[in-house]
Amino acid sequence: MPARWHAIAAATAHDAAARVPFLVLDGDEVLEAGSVARAHLAALARWPAELRIDAAGVTLRVPAGARDAFFAEANTWLHREGLLVGWRSETYPVDALADRRRLARFERTASRFWGTLTYGAHCNGYVAGADGRPEALWIARRAWSKPTDPGLLDNLIGGGVPADQSPLEAVLREGWEEAGLAPRQMLDLQPGYVLRLGRDIPEGFQREHLSVFDLALPVGLTPQNQDGEVGELMLLPIAEALALAATDAMTVDAGLVTLDFALRHRLLPAAALEALETAIAGLRIGPTMLAH
Repeated sequence: MPARWHAIAAATAHDAAARVPFLVLDGDEVLEAGSVARAHLAALARWPAELRIDAAGVTLRVPAGARDAFFAEANTWLHREGLLVGWRSETYPVDALADRRRLARFERTASRFWGTLTYGAHCNGYVAGADGRPEALWIARRAWSKPTDPGLLDNLIGGGVPADQSPLEAVLREGWEEAGLAPRQMLDLQPGYVLRLGRDIPEGFQREHLSVFDLALPVGLTPQNQDGEVGELMLLPIAEALALAATDAMTVDAGLVTLDFALRHRLLPAAALEALETAIAGLRIGPTMLAH
């Protein structure tokens, strides 16, 4: 039965042998910060003083104060050579994987190339029935102009967390941009779980911690996209939305977020809930924090 859920299988689908650790020399410590593709080692040899390439992987040997400048130079060159796809002009963190110590910051697009840890925040927008249980979910269709997953179905609200924001701050910002919801309309956000992803994607490797939120919306309120990144918004019956979440019609992120919602609100038959709980357990890190 778990094989029905495309997003759960896809969340950890990767070829570990195709990548090597990306390490950062920080004082006397060598900290793992991501991974890079073996196919890109020749390109990274362009910086022999800054990057040591050996059996351990690729080690950045740049002092803390100069790392952002190095990444700015390197990522600009990698983008020009076609190894970084797109350019977002957003700043993402470079954190140590073990303790999430901040090591540097760089262009968002580079995170997949370097396989660094990114953070996302998504929100299930739902309408409850008379008994208080969710009876319909707002589902977005991504604009066909989006650089990733164009045209696929998505959660009502979702996006990446920049280096200077928390997941809560990011979901409140995205709430306006994607659904036209002001912060005062999102005061009743409820936490779900933080879900982990580690998967190969065309841009490189997605290593992400995805914070999940829920928001009950009143009957009659129609969200309105503000930033042009959503093609349409649909209010779907729960059964229809959950059936779509089981397939590749949804993005992997949105599928996981919707399935987490279904499990927490007990929206599937008992046997399916038991199977889903087993399947998703390894992707849950802990509860989402309702804090800035």
